[in-house]
Amino acid sequence: MVNAPMMDRRAAVQRLMDTRDEALVVTGLGSPSYDVHAAGDHDANYYLWGAMGGAALVGLGLALAQPTRRVMVVTGDGEQLMAFGSMATIAVAKPSNLEVFVLDNEHYGETGMQASHTGEGID
Repeated sequence: MVNAPMMDRRAAVQRLMDTRDEALVVTGLGSPSYDVHAAGDHDANYYLWGAMGGAALVGLGLALAQPTRRVMVVTGDGEQLMAFGSMATIAVAKPSNLEVFVLDNEHYGETGMQASHTGEGID
């Protein structure tokens, strides 16, 4: 476990969205969607509901289909842990236009705030 001060998640996402220009943005379930929306709704935002664990792979699909567009994925640690294998698929595909940002609060927020493995030092 890292003993570091917690950053303000919403402020961090706002700063991230301030750099988006015309990027396509895919959000994971829950807080990432709320945070990106709070930073300003945009026609190029895709708030992924009902596909827990799928945000990074949806981002990969968009990056491959739109190779001239920047694609940003904002997801949570719990969701990303559910589909950890997607990172291997993304690494093999090597899309230069895809960025995946994982917000780590060390919990599965959408299923009751159970502790996730990231709180045990696997970052």
